[in-house]
Amino acid sequence: MGQGTIDRDELAKYLARTLDITRFRDFCPNGLQVEGRKQIKTLVSGVTASMALLQAAVEKDADAILVHHGYFWRGEDMRVIGQKHQRLKTLLTHDVNLFAYHLPLDMHAEFGNNAQLAARLGLQAESRFAEDDLGWLGKSTNPAVTTVGELALEIEKRLQRKPLLIGDPAQKLGAIGWCTGAAQGFLGDAIAAGAQVYLSGEISEPTVHLARESGVAYLACGHHATERYGVQALGAHIARTFGIEHHFIDIDNPV
Repeated sequence: MGQGTIDRDELAKYLARTLDITRFRDFCPNGLQVEGRKQIKTLVSGVTASMALLQAAVEKDADAILVHHGYFWRGEDMRVIGQKHQRLKTLLTHDVNLFAYHLPLDMHAEFGNNAQLAARLGLQAESRFAEDDLGWLGKSTNPAVTTVGELALEIEKRLQRKPLLIGDPAQKLGAIGWCTGAAQGFLGDAIAAGAQVYLSGEISEPTVHLARESGVAYLACGHHATERYGVQALGAHIARTFGIEHHFIDIDNPV
């Protein structure tokens, strides 16, 4: 357990530098989204700033919450009503800071979702593809995982969630592309980059047809399941660096 504290604004500056947040044209603001108390000694991390996560953080007397999916998304209703009102009221009432990092946390070479997922699945990145180089391309380093079916079993074992496989389980792996979350739209980019297999979190109706017609196997591994690890790694890094307390809270989501 940490004994130290970190100034809220200093933490925001540190994370802005570490994650290089100005590089990305994102769908939401990255950084401090809701201002709370000045000094932070207890940090809670989670995938999404849902009410369940906020309530769990309040129960732990957290000074700040760190998430991948925060608020104020491009195109959303700007009014502070309904669930948005309830969530913001909870943060403001308890004076809790909310930090959120979307694409910067997907991308980061050490703490990013793609990097952390690769570490768990035994994938080695060799190049990048798609917009902002968000897609990663590489190979399996696990000698026991040589086919698409074996990769699917490894994913189920590591993520505790059975992936949806579109393709032939007996197909040899070859080059593997991956991008966590809702990156099924990068399948075409993965194919162009030379992937024989591509995995992401979600799947859409057109994804099935493109995978079948191209012969590139597609694995839908779960949006939440593929994005649990980046925010954990970043939260643990903050705790080590500044000597504060950190708790990752996994709010289950089947999607």
